Amino acid sequence: MDIVREDSVKIKRRRKRIILGVLALVVVLGITLGISRLKPAAPSVEVSGLWPDAVKRGSMLRQVHGLGSLVPIPEDIRLIPAETDVRVERILVLPGTHVEADKIIMELSNPQVEQEAVDADLQLKSAEAQYQNTKVKVNSDLLNYQADAATVDSDYDDARTTADANKELVKIGVLSDQALKSSAGKEKALATRQRIAQERIAINTKAVETELAVQQARIDQMRALGQLKHRQLDAMKVRAGIPGVLQELDVQVGQRAVQGTILAKVVQPENLKAELKIPETQAKDILDGQRAEVDTHNGIIQGTVSRIDPSVANGTVTVDVKLEGEMPKGARPDLSVDGTITLESLTNVLYVGRPAFGQEKSTVKMFKIDPDGKGATRVPVELGRSSVSTMEIVRGLKEGDRVILSDMSRYDAVDRIRLE
Repeated sequence: MDIVREDSVKIKRRRKRIILGVLALVVVLGITLGISRLKPAAPSVEVSGLWPDAVKRGSMLRQVHGLGSLVPIPEDIRLIPAETDVRVERILVLPGTHVEADKIIMELSNPQVEQEAVDADLQLKSAEAQYQNTKVKVNSDLLNYQADAATVDSDYDDARTTADANKELVKIGVLSDQALKSSAGKEKALATRQRIAQERIAINTKAVETELAVQQARIDQMRALGQLKHRQLDAMKVRAGIPGVLQELDVQVGQRAVQGTILAKVVQPENLKAELKIPETQAKDILDGQRAEVDTHNGIIQGTVSRIDPSVANGTVTVDVKLEGEMPKGARPDLSVDGTITLESLTNVLYVGRPAFGQEKSTVKMFKIDPDGKGATRVPVELGRSSVSTMEIVRGLKEGDRVILSDMSRYDAVDRIRLE
């Protein structure tokens, strides 16, 4: 009888354990590979936290929205500058007060302006006195020329009478020809003197007018200077200038202000326009005359676009809206408002509520809700033109489809979700 050796038994046992281990490893690897090929389970999403909407077909208003404020129309604003260097002595009216055109808002002071006004008055009186003095002098000279001319006229008349008489005497032989020639020569000389005297009077008459005009110009100059200085002096009492509301007061009592400093601002609050800040990406289709609505939070005012700023500031374009009709209560300058401008009306288009993501004329992926409402699948959607609260659908959805408009960026890694 053969005896089994102990070493061969151990080798068989070791070989059996190795085979079992390899089989176990193969099974584990197979299970792992199978699991890795399985799709992950769709994540669950609470329906109450989503914003769903249905695709519709019909008319869609294209609108843009912007925030802004009410501002006075430029023609109804009066900025009051300091006409000279001044010091604020008294403030009589505070901002928010209704004022009339002649209402004194504040009182200013400038001793130099007061002195210059007095000096201007004295210079005007001096110019007027000089005018009267020149007038007396030139008129006196003119009278002397006129008196000399009168004497020459008298002498000429006498010489002409004598010459005529001598002609008759010569005819009867009483007077010689030499005496006649002498009288005729004297007549001729006096005629020349008479003509010169009249020309002198004419020349001096023009000289009188010229000298008086020079003096009158001096008077006008001094009068204009005086009016300027008195206007500057009168400006020490700052008046509203137009009926309205004192909106701003930019100085304090005791403060010094240089010439040109804006002291106050008066507006007429019943004449306002809306200045809307429209995002630059939405402003490209805005045109003058388009209809707009402005919400003052106390009523809605209708209006039309009246101006579009040609430049962009901080990513927005300023659009002015001319308001129509009566202002709601509480409407005042710098009041914050919301404005909506209607660009156009689209007919027979597919549209849905504006999603939280995606720009117009782009392709995005949206979750379309299953008919049973228990899940949603991501589908590509081509967007068209946009509005404030709606977006045109070009392709990818059909009328009646329900989609999720909420921000679903957290589920970008999955193409399907379960709705609970």
